[in-house]
Amino acid sequence: MLRGLYTATAGMMTQQRRHDTVTQNIANLNTTGYKQVESVARSFPEVMIGLQGGDQGQDNRQVGKLNTGVFAEESIAMMVQGDVTESGSSDDLALVSDLQVANPQGGNLVFDASGKSVQANGTVVYKPQAFFNVQNAEGGVSYTRDGDMHLTADGVLVTSTNQTVLGQNGQPIRLTGSMDDYWVRENGTIFEKATGAASGRIGITVAEKPDGLTRDGEGLFAEKTQGVASLRAATNNDRIEVRQGYLERSTVDPAQSMVDLTAALRAYEANQKVVQFYDKSLDKAVNEVGRV
Repeated sequence: MLRGLYTATAGMMTQQRRHDTVTQNIANLNTTGYKQVESVARSFPEVMIGLQGGDQGQDNRQVGKLNTGVFAEESIAMMVQGDVTESGSSDDLALVSDLQVANPQGGNLVFDASGKSVQANGTVVYKPQAFFNVQNAEGGVSYTRDGDMHLTADGVLVTSTNQTVLGQNGQPIRLTGSMDDYWVRENGTIFEKATGAASGRIGITVAEKPDGLTRDGEGLFAEKTQGVASLRAATNNDRIEVRQGYLERSTVDPAQSMVDLTAALRAYEANQKVVQFYDKSLDKAVNEVGRV
């Protein structure tokens, strides 16, 4: 009996995690460059049930398998290109990338709406993505799709969360005047309108395996284990474009989020009913059956 109680409780905890993930997505519906997060649930290992003390010659007969519930293993950001909308502000920059992966059998791999391709042998390949290089609070390098930028009073280019934007040389980008005095080329090079002189180039990194990046808060991503995301500097041969005066919208689907929110709530209530049933059964076994 207690096995069912544990299974239902694990289901409630999983649905609560799923609910929290969906509400986080809805809260970031209008956050520039935000990537929708999906909660991944997995089942606990199954338990083999056997019959002991049965009829003669049938001792330890296998009855079947018992599922011991599910748990929310992790939350994965869906690394796909968001819609790009014109803002009209020179401070705003949007990254548009369409990086391909060669198919060993010829041509390029085909990716689904979540940015992944499942091979015949079960191997999952994620579509490479490009990111702006920014300096995090620890002084290291993090990566973001947040192109809502502006210049500080000291002329440093920063994101909407005040993360310093790094150039191709790894140093902060410093400009004089305002971004209206500059235009940004497709490869991220910044030119002064008055003289045509180059004033720097925005650092862009390509994550060949974006699933290896870890969400680090404030729209940032980091490679916690070196090499797991296969990071490299973007080149002129990459299909990457920086668009000035545009912003990348969040990839959150509001309609699907509401459906997921309702489904998580209903599943939570169903597991709650099971817990209440087991509670009543235990109460009866202890307080009523015991008196007979």
